[in-house]
Amino acid sequence: MHDAPRSNSKRERRQENEKLILAAAEKVFSEAGFGGATMQLIADVAGLPKANLHYYFPTKESLYRQVVQRIFQIWLQAADTFDKAEGPAEGIGAYIDAKMEISRRHPAGSKVWASEVMHRAPVIQDYLETTLMEWTEGRAKIIDRWVAEERMDAIDPNHLLYMLWATTQHYADFGHQIETLNGGSPLTDDQWEAAKTSVKHIILRGIGAIK
Repeated sequence: MHDAPRSNSKRERRQENEKLILAAAEKVFSEAGFGGATMQLIADVAGLPKANLHYYFPTKESLYRQVVQRIFQIWLQAADTFDKAEGPAEGIGAYIDAKMEISRRHPAGSKVWASEVMHRAPVIQDYLETTLMEWTEGRAKIIDRWVAEERMDAIDPNHLLYMLWATTQHYADFGHQIETLNGGSPLTDDQWEAAKTSVKHIILRGIGAIK
């Protein structure tokens, strides 16, 4: 009769520990990079014994890949707006909202991804060549369909996606610069909403999705 509660407690404790480890790893990898990070430093930031890290993630590389894959999975979920949207104004507009909110709430994960790619993806190149490639091709087909339906201007879908990524992820990767230009303070809730509105207006008008 008591096995189920103990099992649930064990599962919850495991999930909580993994959450702590991944949050700490995001922070350490974003600040020190893969080469400068150590499992001991990540354990210290997480407030857990180093042995716990090796229990859940046997190597630093396995932990790093999980951090990178987690931020990418969050980005993939944001892209669901493409598949369900009636047109580019709705789909791309919602995608911008979602991506900027991710930059707001997961800045460290975005920085880890950016650093990895800028160093020619030594750890996750296989991920770029498979998952990212398939995702990009799928979204490009949707954009091409909107172009064919004359819902937006005829543009190269890849370059539109690059622009969307660069713009939305700027708010995470260059957060310190934005904060400095904002008088040394993080953007407020109202400023985040204003930023989303501005980015959507500029991009959607620029591609002819709105007038």
